[in-house]
Amino acid sequence: MIEEERRRILEALIFASDVPFTYSRAREIMGDISAEEFVSDIDALELSYHETGRAVEFLRAAGGVQMATKPEFAVWVRRLLADRLENRLSRPALEALAIVAYRQPIIRSEIERVRGVDCGGVLGTLMERNLITVGGRATTPGRPLLYITTQDFLRYFGLNEIEDLPKTRELQGLMERDPQQVIMPFNGMSESQGTDDDPGETPDLSSD
Repeated sequence: MIEEERRRILEALIFASDVPFTYSRAREIMGDISAEEFVSDIDALELSYHETGRAVEFLRAAGGVQMATKPEFAVWVRRLLADRLENRLSRPALEALAIVAYRQPIIRSEIERVRGVDCGGVLGTLMERNLITVGGRATTPGRPLLYITTQDFLRYFGLNEIEDLPKTRELQGLMERDPQQVIMPFNGMSESQGTDDDPGETPDLSSD
């Protein structure tokens, strides 16, 4: 398979995939593509889209790559998807999800201590949408359930890994850009949490 043909096939597969497309999936379908070729092809496609001013870009998310419209076209996409956006997460659900995301694994009583209200309903909603799940039990009396985020959580917010969550100091800027689509900050977070500016390692697209 020549390079140009391989990249066109890869572009089509990423476009058609409803989840972030990983190297292991590419190898399963295409057979003879190496990890180096996969990463190189993604970089080449990304550069090509950028240089030609396309409205679509390649986004690293949940250990793979997917195609997404650029932020400046969000207003038009929202008009197209108006009915779907009616079902987006409520503010209480986003607040509870933020607490789980930044403090996981975490028990229900701790979430309720931070929010100051009962969280049974919103936790149920988040679990129904597969944004959080049970990750075990705490060793404290009663062995309460521990909640953690899922791969669908990463996909929902366009994150490659949990370490890509915005740091506390970045949340204000994100909120100013689009307050309805960003995890909400919350008063209970300690100053020591989420303040490390280390951007972490480069995302690895070579496996699920």
